[in-house]
Amino acid sequence: MTFDAIAFTQQGMETGRRIPALRSLTRCPRGGLGEWTAAHWHEGCALLFIGAVGIAVRAIAPMVQSKTRDPAVLVLDEQGKFVIPILSGHIGGANAAAEYFAELLGAVPVLTTATDLRGVFAVDCWAVSQGLSIANPEKIRAVSGRLLAGEPVGLRSELPIAGEPPAGIVRKPPYGIVLSTAREAEGLHLVPKCVTLGIGCRKGISREAIEALLQALPLHEKAVRMVCSIDLKSGEPGLLEFCAAHGYPLRTYSAEELMQAQGEFRQSAFVRSVTGVDNVCERAAVLGGGNLIIPKTAQNGVTMAAAREELSLTFGGSQ
Repeated sequence: MTFDAIAFTQQGMETGRRIPALRSLTRCPRGGLGEWTAAHWHEGCALLFIGAVGIAVRAIAPMVQSKTRDPAVLVLDEQGKFVIPILSGHIGGANAAAEYFAELLGAVPVLTTATDLRGVFAVDCWAVSQGLSIANPEKIRAVSGRLLAGEPVGLRSELPIAGEPPAGIVRKPPYGIVLSTAREAEGLHLVPKCVTLGIGCRKGISREAIEALLQALPLHEKAVRMVCSIDLKSGEPGLLEFCAAHGYPLRTYSAEELMQAQGEFRQSAFVRSVTGVDNVCERAAVLGGGNLIIPKTAQNGVTMAAAREELSLTFGGSQ
């Protein structure tokens, strides 16, 4: 995370200069606050307003969207006595940033989230620390509410998690938290990004045809970290459009490299005659990393397979 700061007084500028981690520090020009805020409003960049909370609130109000998309926003008084996270405290990291600034300046971090105040497990903070996507963030409140009320929350995970679960988290139904690469209808769904999607397709395939097969698989799109295929498809427009739409990097292999993949794969004489390798999607998925979890599936000129890597997840430091 990077930090961009704006100050409104000379004293605020002097306080900001005490923070070496800032990427930029700006003295607000008259009438320029809205432009500055809009220019710095993007994921991964924390905004620090050195001045009054009210000024910050009015500046960010037109751009606030959701807790999963908004950047961290903090306010620091001009003398550096108090630092207040006012937006995206957990997922965006504003609370952690407040602790950092407070330690650096000898300031008081003013945290208002109930889980932090009461030392209760914050599932969204933990998800971010483990690199997990939150598929249905509207269910965070239900999980936190149960924990704050002293009620247990069940956790089901398809991946091993090291360490003892935090207080209130139990590994039995009903499951309020589900950690899975599949699509889930139960509980708060946390998605590990650990799946390589292997794709084969006929020439001239459309992005829509590839998308339709992905939606037919028992796989959440947020679980995909990379798409792999044969090098013959490195310039296939529909495949490139599909990857760009999801933000998936594309990696391709030669037929010789695909033949080196280890495992048992469904063979096709036709595919071998066209590409020089008996199976593209399964071999590509395995070469991308992990063990095959979804075998070759075909639909309308597209084949897909998925391989999953085992992640190192832990409950350590989650409370």
